[in-house]
Amino acid sequence: MTLVNPLNTTLRTRCRLVGCSTLIAAMALAVGLRAETGYDLWLRYARLMDPIQRASYRQSAIAIVVQPRSPTSEVIAAELARGLRGLLGVDVPRAVRPRSDGTVIVGTPSTSPLVAALGWTDALVRLGDEGYVIRSTSVGGHAATVIASAGEAGALYGAFHFLRLIQTRRPLARLDIAERPRLERRLLNHWDNLDGSIERGYAGRSLWWPDRVDQRLRDYARANASIGINGASINSVNANPQSLTTPLLEKAAGIAGVLRPYGIRVYLAANFAAPKMLGSLPTDDPLDPAVARWWRAKADEIYRLVPDFGGFVVKANSEGQPGPQDYGRTHADGANVLADAVAPHGGIVLWRAFVYDEAVDPDRVKRAYAEFVPLDGRFRENVFAQVKNGPLDFQPREPFHPLFGAMPRTPLMAELQITQEYLGQANHLVYLAPMWKEVLDADTYAQGPGSLVAKVIDGSLDGQRRTGIAGVANTGRDVNWSGHDFAQANWYAFGRLAWDPGLSAGAIADEWIRMTWGDAPDVVATIRSIMLDSREAFVHYTMPLGLHHVIGGDHYAPMPENTDPRRADWSATYYHRADASGIGYDRTRRGSGAVDQYRLPLRELWNDPATTPDDLLLWFHRLPWDYRMKSGRTLWDELVRSYRRGADEAKGLETRWRTLHGKVDEERYQAVLARLRRQTEDAAAWRDKCLRYFQAFSKGSASDALSR
Repeated sequence: MTLVNPLNTTLRTRCRLVGCSTLIAAMALAVGLRAETGYDLWLRYARLMDPIQRASYRQSAIAIVVQPRSPTSEVIAAELARGLRGLLGVDVPRAVRPRSDGTVIVGTPSTSPLVAALGWTDALVRLGDEGYVIRSTSVGGHAATVIASAGEAGALYGAFHFLRLIQTRRPLARLDIAERPRLERRLLNHWDNLDGSIERGYAGRSLWWPDRVDQRLRDYARANASIGINGASINSVNANPQSLTTPLLEKAAGIAGVLRPYGIRVYLAANFAAPKMLGSLPTDDPLDPAVARWWRAKADEIYRLVPDFGGFVVKANSEGQPGPQDYGRTHADGANVLADAVAPHGGIVLWRAFVYDEAVDPDRVKRAYAEFVPLDGRFRENVFAQVKNGPLDFQPREPFHPLFGAMPRTPLMAELQITQEYLGQANHLVYLAPMWKEVLDADTYAQGPGSLVAKVIDGSLDGQRRTGIAGVANTGRDVNWSGHDFAQANWYAFGRLAWDPGLSAGAIADEWIRMTWGDAPDVVATIRSIMLDSREAFVHYTMPLGLHHVIGGDHYAPMPENTDPRRADWSATYYHRADASGIGYDRTRRGSGAVDQYRLPLRELWNDPATTPDDLLLWFHRLPWDYRMKSGRTLWDELVRSYRRGADEAKGLETRWRTLHGKVDEERYQAVLARLRRQTEDAAAWRDKCLRYFQAFSKGSASDALSR
C-alpha cells in the first residue's frame, strides 16, 4: 500500500477556485485566524480561546487511562490525546491508573478492571456493544470521568462524544450520559468506479480505487467514527464485475484493515451478472443451482480475506443493470440467492428498490411500490430493501416513498443522498438535514397516527430486528473532502441522524458550526441562519410548488424544455406537463392514481388540491394557470413569486456570509464566498429561464407577471 500526503495539495484546490494571488493577499490580511483548508472537518480541535475555560476543562482531563492495548483502544487513546492537546493546549499523558484528580477512563467491563469494578456491566449490556455511558464518578477514591461500553466500538463512540462536549463548550461536571444508536447499520454508499472516477461525485477522485491508497483513509475513518457511521460500500452500485475478482478483493481487504479499528465494515456493490461474466457460467438465473454455488464460493472467498465483510449492495433490473427479471424471476429470488451465500458468515444483502420499468405503470413514481409490495415477506431475513427517501430520485422536495409503511415483513433501509446530485452539486450551499427530517418525521399512518418513517426504519413500528440507513457519500480527494466547505455539514448531519433520527436539524447545525467554524455567538447565529434557510431557498429558485426534475442530463442546470429521446421519464416535460391549459402531474384518482399508494388520511388529503400542501401541489395535481392558491394569488403569480423569492434568498445567503469577513479564517471564507457568488448567479439563471419558459404557456392568464 503506497501512501501519499493529501496536504501537499493544500492550496491548489483553493487557487483554482479564487485565484492564487487573490488568495495569498486575502490570507495576509487575516489577523488572529490561522489559514485552514477544511481538511480537518469537524475534528479541528481548535484551541479554546478563554484561558479560564481551558483551565476548567483541564481539571477534568489530567490523564487518560485506556484499556486494553488493542487496535481500537490505541485509536481511542490517540484521539483523546490529539483532541485534548488541540483544545486545551497541553499534552495529557496516558496513565495506567487514575491520578488524584481529573482522570478520563475508557474501557469495557471485559477488558478494563477499573470499569468492571464499577458494577455497571448489566446496564452496559443493555446498551449494546455500540452504546456507551459517560459518567462523572469516583474510582479508587479519585474523581474521574468514565467512558464505558460493552464493546470497544461503543467506547470509541463515547470518546468522540466526550471530545464533542468540549468542542461545543458543554460542562463536564456531573456527567451522566447514556446513548445507543437507534439504527444497527449506518452506512455510506460510495458510487466510486474502479478507474478512480465517482458517479455523482463533485469533490475530486475516489479515495479507494486509484493505484495508490491515500493515507487520509485513516482520517476518513476517524471522521466516520466520530459520528457513528459503521459501514462503507466502496464501489458504485453500477458495479463493475471486476470488483469481485481476487486482486480487487485483496485491495478491499487492505481497506478493511484500515477501517476495522474504527468500527467500520466494508461492503461491496455486486453486479448480478457476475457468475456469467467472471465465472463463465451460461446463466445468472438465481434459481439455477450452479449460480447459487458460484455465489457461495465467492462469499467464502471474500470472508477469508475480510472476516467482518458487511455484505452486498445490489442494483438490479434498473437503468440497464442485469437482474433476476432477465430470467423471469422476482427481486426476492435474486436477493435470496446472494443472501443465502453470505448468511453463514453473518452478512446481509441491501437490495435497492430504485426500479422503474416502463412496462409496470405509466407513472414512474408508482413502479417501485407496484414491484416490491407483492414481495413483502418473501425476502430472506438478512435482506434489506433499500428505499430512497422519495419515490422519484433524490429531488429537492418529494413526498416520502410510499414503500415506507407498506412492507411490514421486510426490513427497509432508507437511502438518502448526501452528494447533492439534484441540489446544486458542490457549487450550492444547501444544508440537507431539514429535508431528511421532513422525511424521517413524515407520518405513514401504517398503524394509525404516529407511524413515522423513522419508526419504520428503526424497527419499532413493525418489530423489525434488523435496521439501517444508507447515505450516498459526497467524499472525494479534494483537500476539503466534499468540494464545498458546507457540504461537509451534510456528511456530519447524515451520521448524527443515522445515530438518532430524533435529533433536530438545528441542534445538529449548532454542533457542526461550533466544531467547524468556532463558537463566537454572531458566527454561530449567522451560519446557523444560512444553513437552516438554504434548502428552502434552493427549492424556491429551482422547483417550487411541487415541480420536480426540471433539469437536463447533468442534473444541475435548469432545462424545463428537456425532452429526452431515450426515455420519456428522463425528460423534464414528462413531469411538469406545461401547456396552455395548465401545469403539473395529475396523480389523483382522476390521473395516475399514485395518491392511492399512501394510506388514509393522506390519500384523501392529497387527492384534493384544496387540502394538498402548496409545496407538493404540482407533484399531485395538474392545475390551470389561473387556479386560485391559498394565498389568494393565481398559480402563475405564486410561481413567479417563488422563483423571484428564491433568487433573492440565494443573494441573501451571500450577503449574510459577507458579514463574517474577518471572523472566520480567510482561506475558507474566500472559498465559500466564491461558491456563494456562483450560487447567486445560478439562482438568477434558474429564475429567468424557468419563468421565460413557463410564461410562454401561461401568458393568457398572467402575461405581465414577469414585468412586475
